[in-house]
Amino acid sequence: MAITRMTLDEIKARPSKRDRAKIKATTEEDIHRHMIEDGEDPAAEVREEDILSPWYIRKRLGMSQQQFADTLGIPVATLQNWEQNRVMMEPATIALMRVLAHEPKAALRALRRRRAA
Repeated sequence: MAITRMTLDEIKARPSKRDRAKIKATTEEDIHRHMIEDGEDPAAEVREEDILSPWYIRKRLGMSQQQFADTLGIPVATLQNWEQNRVMMEPATIALMRVLAHEPKAALRALRRRRAA
């Protein structure tokens, strides 16, 4: 397979393969039907493991991997390993994720205070 080299400007100039109108027109009923077609249970409750996912928490906080790792005081590689389930989090880390998931403002305030000290 040939490798095609393109600049960022060339990539941005290419037409999108996404049908934005179709995405915008997608209803909750469509999503429900898609979940069933994909073998998922739309009525299933969200599991705590999903809420405690470092990726999910980081996205909810609107942080990049670098920002989240800096806030936690860990290497980005450690965060990436957690997000990709290559390494299991220690119980203390899971507890921190639980606090970040349920009380993000307080947790971030405390973590930033540690960094400022």
